[in-house]
Amino acid sequence: MGRPATDTKQKLISTASELIWKNSYGSVSVDDICKAAEVKKGSFYHYFKSKADLALASMEDHFENSKQDYERIFSQSVPPIKRFEELVEHIIEKQSDISITYQQVCGCPYATLGSEMAGQDQDIREKVDSILKRYEDYYASAIRDMVAQGQLPKSTDIECLAAELYCYITGQVILARIHNSLDPLKRDLKNGVFRILNVKDMH
Repeated sequence: MGRPATDTKQKLISTASELIWKNSYGSVSVDDICKAAEVKKGSFYHYFKSKADLALASMEDHFENSKQDYERIFSQSVPPIKRFEELVEHIIEKQSDISITYQQVCGCPYATLGSEMAGQDQDIREKVDSILKRYEDYYASAIRDMVAQGQLPKSTDIECLAAELYCYITGQVILARIHNSLDPLKRDLKNGVFRILNVKDMH
């Protein structure tokens, strides 16, 4: 018996995520994805009209897989400053696990794909923008609670600060990929987040 349809589609999505994240969008072909997924090319085009269409699905799938962790980290039951501390720990742990699996630091999948393809494919650009906004919303919720609890000034531009934090964190993760080393991330990420939030001690 053949592989169930839902399994075939998910296998293509998972395989594309791995190959594009580890390498790049341009270096991975439909044939590469089908071969790695052990799926016939006809099945690929049954589920996806193009490689770009599969990339969109893989980004959404990656976000959904990450969502549970972010819901836990940014839970209202966790003190807002502690949320950022746990976020830093989560990012470093996730990057470490991925680097062990792929024998290289892979960085942020959205930043990698977005920086490569945003100028060439509007659908990919819009999907990256949409997902990045969702992550920024988590940051904004914690910052809003910090303002409410008097840990940040009432004049704080919440959306701007959330975007600044996201840019900083993403930049640090990109640099980790460029240098293929997690050492700077482990050394600098938490201090940088504290500095942007103007918080000296999260405890």
